[in-house]
Amino acid sequence: MDYLMKRSTLKEQDPDLGILAVQLSARVQREIFRRSAEHGFDDVRPRHGAVLAYLDAEGTRPGELARLAGRNKQTMGAILDELERLGYVRRTPDPADRRAKLIVPTDRGLRFMELSDGIVNLIEQKLSDTLGSDLYRDFRSALGRGVASLPATGHDTEG
Repeated sequence: MDYLMKRSTLKEQDPDLGILAVQLSARVQREIFRRSAEHGFDDVRPRHGAVLAYLDAEGTRPGELARLAGRNKQTMGAILDELERLGYVRRTPDPADRRAKLIVPTDRGLRFMELSDGIVNLIEQKLSDTLGSDLYRDFRSALGRGVASLPATGHDTEG
């Protein structure tokens, strides 16, 4: 590292993987939530994506959502409480095991999920148009392999 140059300048000029990953995530989230707000979903927040990005229309168990989102059960519980208060999900008994709960999207939750999936598709199409379809496909593949090569467990990424 060139210690004559400020670290912030170095990171701005040649961002490392962590910075690029955060920037990509933040920009995708900003686009999703900006466009969603334009359609009446101004109460949903990026942290809610830990549920809404993985939720199945027929419902998903909270523990499975926590696993998929890389959140601990306590954090997931708090997010679910918020989404339930906002009217995006409801808790119902799991028909396969009445002791367990399923998190099921409400009509509002389903509309948001459909809208956000469409927005992500538009973002991906824009990236494919910018990079070219072959390079974008290779980028997605390499990114997926890279993510899979790193540990999925550890501290919760939610503050």
